[in-house]
Order: sequence, then C-alpha cells, then structure tokens
Amino acid sequence: MAATSTNKQPLLVDHVMHRLVQTDSAAAAGQDIAGTNTAVVLVDGNQSDGCIIESIYAISRGGTEHTVNLYMSQSNDYLRPGEGIFVGSFKSSTAQGTVVEWEDAPKILAPVPQSGDTPTSDPSGKPLQFRALYLPKGFTLWVARQGNTVATDGPIVGAQGGWY
Repeated sequence: MAATSTNKQPLLVDHVMHRLVQTDSAAAAGQDIAGTNTAVVLVDGNQSDGCIIESIYAISRGGTEHTVNLYMSQSNDYLRPGEGIFVGSFKSSTAQGTVVEWEDAPKILAPVPQSGDTPTSDPSGKPLQFRALYLPKGFTLWVARQGNTVATDGPIVGAQGGWY
C-alpha cells in the first residue's frame, strides 16, 4: 500500500455493509426532530470506526409517494430532539417495486474517470463528482417517513457501503 509524502494512509474499507429497513411505522413530523418520533436505525456506527455509504435508496411498496428523511445522531436507541441532525431527504416512487436513489449525498474526493466526465444533462459543463455519505465513528444514521402516521405501504429503505 502506497503512502503519501506525509505518511497518510488511504481510506480503506474492511468489509462491505448493506442494510434494509421497513418504514411503515417509522415517522417524524419534519426535518427538525421535535417531540416524539418513530424513526428507525438504518446504519448503526456507534460501536465501529465508521463507514462510507455509497448508496441510499427506497423501494416503493404501493401507490403512495413518501418523503424519506435521513438523520445523523450519536444516539442509537432513540432519535432525540436536539440530537438528530437532518442530513437530507428524497421521495419514493408511486409505482410498486420502483427503486429511487438519494442523489444529493455530499460530494467526495475520489477521482472520476476522465472519459465522459461531463454530464449531458448539465449545460454548465461541470465535471462529474462521486457522492457518498461518511458516517463517523460513534454516529448512527436514522430514517423516517415525513409525517406522523403509520403507513401500510411505507418504502423499504436500504444503504450500501463499507465499514472501516
């Protein structure tokens, strides 16, 4: 393994991670966690060195579009008001079985192949950049549908990446 001139090691993944949760009963009123919520743990990095999450997605189970909210917290037993930090959100599809990915993850520094490095849908000509969510050591990624009711067709939410 090569090191830089300052002897820093590259970020290496020890083993892969893939988690799925059902969101029928997972709900939070909005982006700010206030009062009670029933958010569920998607990735628990509380007892690990952290992980990189390359893909977060929702698989639709019915005809209702749900807004899926993502939160980070140092707690892994309950998403407490004042501790849960909103990370982002995306909407599930209305077509059963359709997969929708969270496209707004933070940009990362990993290089992108030069071939085709300008998206055709972006008229600005900005180069592509990979996206992923870094979950630091001691943090937990929570997921909840936006709302305060139990659903019968809440999407299945998944996260894929790797542990350090």
